[in-house]
Amino acid sequence: MITRRDLLRGGAAALATLAAPHVARAAPARVVVVGGGFGGATAARQLRRLAPEIAVTLVDPAPRFVTCPFSNLVLAGLRNIGSISHDFAALERLGITRVQAAAREIDQSGRRLVLADGSALPYDRLVLSPGVDMRWDALEGYDEAAASLAPHAWKAGEQTLLLRRQLEALEDGGLVVMTVPDNPYRCPPGPYERVGLIAHYLKTARPRAKILVLDAKDAFSKKALFQEGWKALYGDMVEWIGQADDGAVVRVDAARREAVTAFGTVHKAAVLNVIPPQQAGAIARRAGLTDASGWVPVKPESFAARQGEHIHVVGDATQAAPMPKSGFCASGQGRLASAAIAAELGGRPAPRPAWMNTCYSLVGPDYGISVADVYRVAEGRIATVPGAGGVSPLGADSAFRAAEARFAGGWYDAITADIWGPRR
Repeated sequence: MITRRDLLRGGAAALATLAAPHVARAAPARVVVVGGGFGGATAARQLRRLAPEIAVTLVDPAPRFVTCPFSNLVLAGLRNIGSISHDFAALERLGITRVQAAAREIDQSGRRLVLADGSALPYDRLVLSPGVDMRWDALEGYDEAAASLAPHAWKAGEQTLLLRRQLEALEDGGLVVMTVPDNPYRCPPGPYERVGLIAHYLKTARPRAKILVLDAKDAFSKKALFQEGWKALYGDMVEWIGQADDGAVVRVDAARREAVTAFGTVHKAAVLNVIPPQQAGAIARRAGLTDASGWVPVKPESFAARQGEHIHVVGDATQAAPMPKSGFCASGQGRLASAAIAAELGGRPAPRPAWMNTCYSLVGPDYGISVADVYRVAEGRIATVPGAGGVSPLGADSAFRAAEARFAGGWYDAITADIWGPRR
């Protein structure tokens, strides 16, 4: 990894070289990628594969990326945080320049990405994969300080470990309360997988404990499959309350570990996991790329931002329905954006996009379920291809569920190796 000072010094030297009379060739095109997650890291890697003549820089403040996929296994004590953490060494070996810094703002007119220390990186094209931020104003009483008491754990890392420590400290017979927001948010089935894996931990370590799920909606991804699995594995340990039955939480008292619903019902927890409403990452909002929804509208043919020039946005920050905000979709969007950029800068025809998404969820360590869909662009919009997807069947036997759990592990190993390189 080089420092920002090295990068800027090298940039100055390159400009001096270009000014010398004996140089006849043009400088390579520059693509800067913000965010080292599923979308950004995929885009950076694919750009090097498709157009090695392009200079690619990856900007991320963290030394390692910790994945939200499989973080629920950490909560259940089935994995450690290191097993879902990935460094950028393999990307650097491909010739991608990594800058470990936070991106502060975008100077669109000057085509510069301004970093937290005030230095700037010039670009010909910019790829943003900023993920999500919590909407701290959406639930009364819930802000960043409250999250240190009632964690959301919806960004993997320290929040994951905090919630795990709280579960370990739970007394047998205690109540875990989870609040779930209305759509859209990162990983639609994620809260319900979390319910199952926390229940697995409680069943083995705190068998008299209970989980109460307070949901701001009445339907969710793979609902019937999750509820079948909860009942089969955990009996009455899990209770889910939807919006129609007063499940929508409107106020939180993190110090008292209380969640208050729209009808004024107060639920007091021993462990309170608040998953708040979300929005696109801050840099996208500051750049004016989001609309009133808080998400970034994009052109489906390329994932170019509709409200920005020379900028592509991929991953959870985008409006890309019916594609869910999943790691698999973010990676596919990163592939499309990189192909579109390589084609445009290389004077080649733009690609014709199509995507797929496969989402595995673990109800227990040996109990998996899945949903899959295929998408294409139709009449200027992203559309699901009829008949091309499907979900796991209800009523499947234990061997089927165990096989899907194994497939989930295989999916994780394959996609993370493809993006960040095989684990060493």
